[in-house]
Amino acid sequence: MKMLLLLIALLSAALLASAAPPTCYSRVLSLSKEITQSFNELQTSKTVDACVGTLPRLYLDIHNYCVLAKLRDFVAYPGCDRVVEVNELKEKARSLYTILISYCRRDLVFLTDDCNALEIPISPPIEHSTTES
Repeated sequence: MKMLLLLIALLSAALLASAAPPTCYSRVLSLSKEITQSFNELQTSKTVDACVGTLPRLYLDIHNYCVLAKLRDFVAYPGCDRVVEVNELKEKARSLYTILISYCRRDLVFLTDDCNALEIPISPPIEHSTTES
């Protein structure tokens, strides 16, 4: 029994030691993707309030300095306060903004400040799969 417990403890310690903590960049990147995806799902959902269509666009590129203004504008937008999903999305956006301006302020490098790029996002390239018949 002692050997089994020792083995489990060693395996647990080895697994925990190999898992690297998230960096500021990885946390910001994953949260921005999560927010963008949630916003897109909210926009296409038929079950939410019509006011969702009036929300400002929310395409986030954490490499663009204008993302800070975009997040501020979205969180401050007065519409749709009665929609739970919008309030949850605003809370995530507020968290991302806080992470960007405080915790990761010195770790991130903005590659551009093109605010128009956040208004008209570039579609990702479509991957073509080649299947043999």
